[in-house]
Formats: sequence, C-alpha cells, structure tokens
Amino acid sequence: MANEPNQAVEDRWAQRTEQLLRDAGISTGMRVLDVGCGRGDVSFMAARLVGETGLVIGLDRDERATSTATERAHDLGIKNTQFIAGDLHAPPIAGPPYDAIIGRRVLMYQPDRVAALRSLVAALQPGGIVAFQEADATMLPASPKPHPLHEQVTRWLWQTVEREGATTTMGFELPIALEAAGLKVEGQRAEAIIQTKHHRHVTAWIVRAVMPRILERGVASEAEIDIETLDARLAEELHQTNGAFIGDMIFSAWARKPLRSEA
Repeated sequence: MANEPNQAVEDRWAQRTEQLLRDAGISTGMRVLDVGCGRGDVSFMAARLVGETGLVIGLDRDERATSTATERAHDLGIKNTQFIAGDLHAPPIAGPPYDAIIGRRVLMYQPDRVAALRSLVAALQPGGIVAFQEADATMLPASPKPHPLHEQVTRWLWQTVEREGATTTMGFELPIALEAAGLKVEGQRAEAIIQTKHHRHVTAWIVRAVMPRILERGVASEAEIDIETLDARLAEELHQTNGAFIGDMIFSAWARKPLRSEA
C-alpha cells in the first residue's frame, strides 16, 4: 500500500514526460544524457525510446540516487543505461557528443540555469536535442471557488521549495533560458493537474514525503499539518465545494543546438 501513492504521483508526470520526449524527437539509437536523473525514472523512459542500439547516461550529484538507479536497472533488466554521480556543470564526455540532453525538475534548483545549460550544450552534437520539464508556482493555487486547505497546503509545498533556494517561476523562464544558452526552441507547453472530488491528487502523500523539509525550513508545524487526518480533510473539502482546484502545473520545452552552418 505504501508504494501506491508514489506510483500515482509518477504516473501523473510520466505521461507528460514521455510525450515531451517523443515530441522532442528522442528515438532509436540515440545517445542521451539525463541530468538530475535521481532514481532513474526518466532515464528508463528514454531507454525504452532509444532501444537496444541507444544508450542513456543518467547523471546526478547524489551518489545514493545513482546507486539506487543502477540497482533498479539491474532488477528491471534494462541494459542500455549507465548512472554516474557528478555535476551537470561538468557532464561526462567520454565517447561521442550526445544526441540529446534531457531533465525533469532540475533547472529550478540551479542558481544560474543559463550557465548550467551552456555547460550541457557544449557536450551536445550540432543539431542535438535539449528537452526539459519544470514545475512553476506563478499561477498557483487556482480555482473559481475557495479551497482554504488546498490553498494552504500548496503554499506549504512551494514555500519549502523556495526556502531551499529553488526558482518558483522556472516553468515560465524555461524557453527564455534555452534561448539564452544558444538553443533554438522548437516547442513548449504548460499543463495543469485538475483536482475534483472524483479525480484527486495524492497531495497528502506528497506532504508526508516532504514533511521533514517543511519542518526543517520552518514553513509549518506538525500540529498545523496534522498529517494523519490531512488526506481525509482534503477529500472532504473537494466534496463540500464540488469544485475544481489546480495546485500543480507542468511546463515542458524542447529545443535544438544549431548546426554549424546556422551558428
């Protein structure tokens, strides 16, 4: 039971992430770098698209995360992935330049996202693809009806991220950052996750997972959160309002490195 909410969270993002990779042009035989790969979810998605003749290299500064990703790849029988602990400002360059560089929820944590992108672009072949997906708090929370508890929880989550040094407007900044790094943007979109009493998000599970960070940053107390009753209270609020609430937005953009003749 404990793993079900986690899967639900990933499914919400996974559909949108896979569509981004397909729209950007990730395909058979490519050599792909997944920055901020974490436990490997996006890397495995890309690995399916590039097939046996392709290769996905996952990069993350957390060695524990890359070790977990390596173990997961072994358990899942995924042989066209490698995971390396390191800094995205110094991407691994053994072998030919990458055909594509991808990432999810990683640029928002970079103090200088343009500098980070330029370091990555240097490891990309001319004509290569860059595709990123980021969250953004600019228009959140959103609803035509008041949802006080949902609104409060959304603020808790974003205040925590902000106090950790992340950029809360990265979604809107994404295409601008790609262009500033010398890339030609080919597509972009923003999508909202809409909650109703019949289609709820796993908000309480997310809060439980992030709770140590919420407490550490002084955003809310355990008593204010009341985690054991939070899910029931969120469900009751949606039932009472019979309305729609948006607490999560996903921004996607993809671009290409100009060919030498275009530079």
